[in-house]
Amino acid sequence: MRKKVVIVGGGIIGLCCAYYLNEEGHEVVVIDKSNIQSGASFVNAGYLVPSHIIPLAAPGMINQGIRYMFNTSSAFYMKPRMEPDFLKWAWYFKKSSTAAKVKKAIPVIKDINLLSKELYFAIKASGDLGDFHLEKQGLLMVYQTTKYEEAEAKTAERVRAFGLEVRHLDSEAIKALQPDRELHALGAYHYLCDAHTTPGEFMNGMTAFLSKAGVQIHRNETVKSFTVLNNRITGIVTDKGNFDTDEVILAAGSWSAGLAKKLAVPLPLQAGKGYCIDIEESTGIRMPTLLCEAKIAVTPMSGCTRFAGTMEFSGINSTIRRERVAAIIKGVEQYYKGFRIPEQYRERAKYGLRPVSPDGLPYIGRVSTLKNLLLATGHAMMGWSLGPVTGKLISELVSEKKLSLDISPFHPERKF
Repeated sequence: MRKKVVIVGGGIIGLCCAYYLNEEGHEVVVIDKSNIQSGASFVNAGYLVPSHIIPLAAPGMINQGIRYMFNTSSAFYMKPRMEPDFLKWAWYFKKSSTAAKVKKAIPVIKDINLLSKELYFAIKASGDLGDFHLEKQGLLMVYQTTKYEEAEAKTAERVRAFGLEVRHLDSEAIKALQPDRELHALGAYHYLCDAHTTPGEFMNGMTAFLSKAGVQIHRNETVKSFTVLNNRITGIVTDKGNFDTDEVILAAGSWSAGLAKKLAVPLPLQAGKGYCIDIEESTGIRMPTLLCEAKIAVTPMSGCTRFAGTMEFSGINSTIRRERVAAIIKGVEQYYKGFRIPEQYRERAKYGLRPVSPDGLPYIGRVSTLKNLLLATGHAMMGWSLGPVTGKLISELVSEKKLSLDISPFHPERKF
C-alpha cells in the first residue's frame, strides 16, 4: 500500500530512508533544518567498517571520559555539566560498558555493517547516483607502541573469528602500501574487509537523484511541533508550513532527542562532536589509515585528504575548540614523516555532531506509544557506515515486508 512518509532529517540516514522508501513506491517528503551541505554526514571519515565490531560503550570508556574531563584537547572529552539528560545518559553509558554487553553486541555490529557495505556497492552498481567515489582498499590500523599493538591484536583475532580478512603488517610492509608518505609506525593491522567513500559526493548525488525521482526535499525548514490524535501523528508543523502524513521517520541525528521530547518519547541520546581538516593538494597518502594512539582517521578522498577525529560530549553547539584541532594536527604530524599541515588548512577545520546512544548501537524501529512513528538515529561513529542498511530496514518496516535482519538489538525502547 502506497503511504505518505515524512522524514525529519536530511543527513545520510534520512536520505537513505528516502531512497529505499521511494524505491518501494511511497510518497516521500524530507524536511531538514539545514541546507543539507554541512554537518556530520559531510565531514566524517567516509569509512565503511565491518572491522569496527567493538561498540563505543566498551569497558573503561566512562572512566577514560572522567579522567579527561578537564583536558579539552583529549581524544575523548566529556564537558562537566549537571544537565539531567546528560547525567542519565552517562549512567546508561556506564551500565552498557561491560565485557558481557560488548560480547553480545559484536556479532550484531558485524552483521549490520556487512549488509550495509553490500548495499553501498549495490547503489554504486545501480548508477542511480552517478559515478560516486567508493573504494575497497581496506583500512590500516597503525600503531606506534606495544600497548596498542596488543590491543589491536585482540581485535584482529575477534574479526578473523567472524571470517573477515585481516593481516598483520610490519613497518616494511606498511611502506610498500604507502611508499610516497612514510609513517612512523611499529606495525599495523590491515582490515581488507573495509571500504571508504567521499561523503560529499555521495550526499550530493543522493539529493540530486531523490529530487529527480519525485521526493520532496525541504531545506532550511525547522520542525516546530506535531499533531497527535488517537496515538498517531497526523501532522507536522514547521516554521514554513504544515504536512499531513501516514508515517513519520525521525532521523534528525543529534537533534532527534529534542524532537522526540515533543512527542513524549524518551530517547537517551547525546551529541558527540568530531572535527576534520581537508587538504586539497597532494599529500602522498594513498591508504585509509587510523592512527591508533592519536585516534585520528586519515582518508584519501576525491579532491582531498581528510584528517578527522575526536569525540567531544559538550552538548549541541557550534563551538570549534582550537585546542582539539591542534591535537589532530599534532597527532598527524607525529605519524607521517616530514609532513606538515599547511597553515591555511588549519583555519578551515569543520565539525559535525554525531548522535550517540548509551550503548553505541543505533535506534531503529517503531515506538509503542505512537503507532506511526519510527526512529532511525543514534548511530554514533557508525552513521556513515550504516546509512544504507538503516534506510533499507526502515523501508521494510513501513512496507510491512520481511526484514533483512533482526532489529531487536536496536529497539528504541530497549533497557540499558
